Amino acid sequence: MPIRQDLRLFEENNGIYVRKTGVLHRNDEYDDCNFDILFRMQREHFWYCGRHRFLLCALENQLSSLCFPIEKFSAVDLGAGCGGWIGYLIGRHPDWFRELALADSSYRSLELAVGVVGPQVLRFQVDLYDLGWNNRWDVAFLLDVLEHIPDQVSVLQQIRECLKPDGFLFFTAPALDFFWSYNDDLAKHQRRYSMQDLESLADQCDLKLIKARYFMFFLSPLLYLSRLCGPKIQNMSPAQIRERIQQTHKVPAKSLNALLRGIFSMESPLGLHLPFPWGTSILGIFQKSPAA
Repeated sequence: MPIRQDLRLFEENNGIYVRKTGVLHRNDEYDDCNFDILFRMQREHFWYCGRHRFLLCALENQLSSLCFPIEKFSAVDLGAGCGGWIGYLIGRHPDWFRELALADSSYRSLELAVGVVGPQVLRFQVDLYDLGWNNRWDVAFLLDVLEHIPDQVSVLQQIRECLKPDGFLFFTAPALDFFWSYNDDLAKHQRRYSMQDLESLADQCDLKLIKARYFMFFLSPLLYLSRLCGPKIQNMSPAQIRERIQQTHKVPAKSLNALLRGIFSMESPLGLHLPFPWGTSILGIFQKSPAA
C-alpha cells in the first residue's frame, strides 16, 4: 500500500505523523494561537458553513462526471487547520474516499483536529514548501491558506508534485483587492485573488484551471460596509490586535448567524451554474496533466 511507503518519511507522535526532516510552523503567516479560535468557529460560523456548502457542491459536480469510482480516491486537506472541512465532508459523504488525511505545519491544530475528524483520518505535520510526496494524492484541498504565504508559486508547485496525474486541487481564497480591509491586515494576508490571478498561477505552476467561481456574493455589500470604517492596524498595539481578532472571529448571535447562514446557503449550487460577477471569496479547481 502507498501509505506504508509514505510513513517512512515520518515519525509517529501521539497519532500525528511528523516529517523526519523537521517542521517549523511560521507564526508570521498564521499565528498558532488562532487555532483555538478557529476550532470554535468552524462548525457554527455562517461563513464556514457557507464555504463548506459551496465547496461540497463543486466537489460533487466535478467528481460525479468521472468514469471511475470515487471510493478509490485518496484526498488530503493541506493547511487543514483543525479539520473543519474534512469533518464536514465525512458527515455528508462518509464513504466517498478510501483515504482521507489532514496536513498542517501546526502541531497544535492537528491535536485539536482529532476531536473533529476522529482517529481514522491520518494527520501529518508538514511544511507546504517541502511536502515530500510525489504522485501521492488524487485530490488535494487548499482552503484559505495561500493568501498567507509569501512564495505562492513554490507551494503550488509542491502541491502539483504531490498530486497523481489527472489529480485535482480544490482551492479557495479571499477575492478581489476591492474588498481589502483591516481584517486582511489582522489575518496577515499577502494578497486577494481574481479570476485572472488563478489563470496566471495555473500557467506558472503547469496546472490546468478547469473552473473558477466567485462566491459570497449576496453578502458582499454587507461585509464591505461592515469593514469600511474599521480601525487602522498600524495604530494598534499587539494586545489590541489580539483583542480585535477575538472580536471579529466570534460566532454572531444565534438569530443573526442563522439569517446570514441562510442567505449564504442560497449561493449553492446557484453560483456554480450562474457565475457571480464578484464575491468576497473565490473557488478554483485545478487539474494536473495526465502526462506530468
